[in-house]
Amino acid sequence: MTRSCAQWFSTPVTAAMLRGWIELENTQYGIVPHRLPAWARRQWADPQLLMAEAQPSGVRICFRTEATAIELEALPTRRVYTGLPPRPDGTWDLVIDGRLVRQGTIPGGRVVRIDPSTWSTGTAPWAEVEEGRPGLLRFADLPAGSKEVEIWLPHDEAAELFTLRGNAALDACGHSGRTTWLHHGSSISHGSNARHPTGIWPAVVARLAGVDLLNLGFGGSALLDPFVARTIRDQQADFISLKLGINVVNMDLMRLRGFGPAVHGFLDTIRDGHKTTPLMVLSPILCPIHEDTPGPSLPVFSDGQLKFQAAGMDEDAAKGKLTLRIIRDVLKDIVTQRRISDPNIHYLDGRVLYGGADHARLPLPDGLHPDGATHALMGERFAAAAFGEGRPFA
Repeated sequence: MTRSCAQWFSTPVTAAMLRGWIELENTQYGIVPHRLPAWARRQWADPQLLMAEAQPSGVRICFRTEATAIELEALPTRRVYTGLPPRPDGTWDLVIDGRLVRQGTIPGGRVVRIDPSTWSTGTAPWAEVEEGRPGLLRFADLPAGSKEVEIWLPHDEAAELFTLRGNAALDACGHSGRTTWLHHGSSISHGSNARHPTGIWPAVVARLAGVDLLNLGFGGSALLDPFVARTIRDQQADFISLKLGINVVNMDLMRLRGFGPAVHGFLDTIRDGHKTTPLMVLSPILCPIHEDTPGPSLPVFSDGQLKFQAAGMDEDAAKGKLTLRIIRDVLKDIVTQRRISDPNIHYLDGRVLYGGADHARLPLPDGLHPDGATHALMGERFAAAAFGEGRPFA
């Protein structure tokens, strides 16, 4: 982009300009949005969780301006996995007055090289970091006149935010006046395999329902951690949804005896801060490899592609190991029991969002995660099931 001689306005990215975050980390030159507070990150410094919560899924910069040209200086953090093709650069979505109008990437940045064979265990050395330089995201030839601008950060790439510039003044939007929907879930809620940040299914819901999204979907880390429940308890939210179960199977983390009480404890903690807030528990979407076969899920690398397979044995379910069918039954029973004294808790079978007929038409590319078209479908269906007329979040 070639600048004209017109005056340019510059401002650091501030808390007042950001939405969808839990805590901001101040660095030497800018800020890093986090989706878990520092005290929670310290309680269990799992590398997968720390990577996931620092990826700003659902976080966006919001300001009003008459600028027709905008640039953002930021330092992205890219991931490179040993043995796999390079990942595409993270996509930044430009939304003007609620409509996606442009997309861009930031060149350069920091690189984290990850060895998948040691990553999941946290065994050192699981990653090497190569420092890099900040880059510029540029958008030119924008519509004239006053407008609300949102820049949605990449859902799957961490970023340190420095300076925002434009050829007109840039004013923080302030409070939107919309209700807040807090959603917690796994990598699917985080946005795995979605093409861009406003294409993840929770962002699709937020647009259709006209709500502000606080997305606490953490890839590989929806594990009923008590510190996540306390984080949710302490946030302002008008609606809360929890998509639970798939990561517990992925990691073969619990048996049936532990899972039920852990779900109750997670809900009890949230209810300590949200006694009557409408709360929906979602069970897992259809995932054929784990419907009747327990975990763990193991990655399989073939022809440069990553896929997952179930490593458990079907007969182990009789010994208390968890499958998705068992988890759905447990979650439904728990919500049914709690509704006796808590009429504001609700259950939704995840197969309403993605079921057998959908799998025949839109199979999960890697065996676990939906593609971009399926994210859109799931968003449309959840918006109708939760926020539609007469529905729990209406």
